[in-house]
Amino acid sequence: MSLIGFKAGNHPQQTGKRGADDGTDDRGTHAEVFDPLQARFGFTLDVAAAAHNAKCPRYFTREEDGLEQPWTGERVWCNPPYSDVGAWVRKAWREWTDGAELIVMLLPANRCEQGWWQEHVEPHRDRPGSPLCVEFLRGRMRFVRPGTVIGPKGDRPPFGCCLLIWSRDA
Repeated sequence: MSLIGFKAGNHPQQTGKRGADDGTDDRGTHAEVFDPLQARFGFTLDVAAAAHNAKCPRYFTREEDGLEQPWTGERVWCNPPYSDVGAWVRKAWREWTDGAELIVMLLPANRCEQGWWQEHVEPHRDRPGSPLCVEFLRGRMRFVRPGTVIGPKGDRPPFGCCLLIWSRDA
């Protein structure tokens, strides 16, 4: 089987005919995942948050649009809306160049065939001298969604996740 010529896209639940579905995109990072990362990295800014799921005292909401705000000098946490991951990865590279101290982005690990991964992650990840490394997380993580009652089997997406880490300490 060959993937040559395969053109991937986001799942219809994420983009639909009317654009991204807020109910799908609004998935907060569970404390059991975030807290050890906060202890490890010491984030100062959550760039893709809502008041109900912000992970740092300073955060940008959808209305403030973290894609339009500077991240310079910050230690950034980003769990972006998965309907437009490419825009957030491109922004991270720009902000890294402009002086962000650290950027950690939580992403679906099943999108490595998409253009944003092939152009902005694959050529750089885990290479000598590159600031970008990728850490694949074990299992399928649980997200927090507003107004959702979690059943006995949890609320896990059908994919694993990874962290993209831009670090000056690498």
